[in-house]
Amino acid sequence: MPDSASGTITIVADRRAVMDVIADFEAYPQWANGVRSTEVVEAGEGGRPRRVRFQLDAGVVKDSYVLAYDWAPDDSRVDWHLVEAQMQKDQRGSYELREAAGGTEVTYRLAVDIAIPMIGMFKRKAEKVIIDTALKDLKRRVEGSATA
Repeated sequence: MPDSASGTITIVADRRAVMDVIADFEAYPQWANGVRSTEVVEAGEGGRPRRVRFQLDAGVVKDSYVLAYDWAPDDSRVDWHLVEAQMQKDQRGSYELREAAGGTEVTYRLAVDIAIPMIGMFKRKAEKVIIDTALKDLKRRVEGSATA
């Protein structure tokens, strides 16, 4: 698995509120760029999903895939890895949440290996765009939910 790309953002909300939005997979099509549908395939402990199926349509990349999740009991971290997919060979990622002045610092790490050949430089750029977009979408969703 290649090195992962990462990004960090501060969200004006407590750690639990941020993790609740991350764990609400049914709502992803409403706010997560490219996610067309989701289905919790297997429930986990504490009400958090263990396995989730995604239908992704991000322009050039379309895929149906299942991710398995591992949730930290204190809402400080969630890790995932690819279980099955059509276009991806591997995917590993995490959200790490830390208390910060004025809210929660969220670090998103992602490494994706797709079935079609791609030059490493373009792949890293694509991962960075995905991470930046995901963090901005998450911030908008969490902070918008807090005022709703």
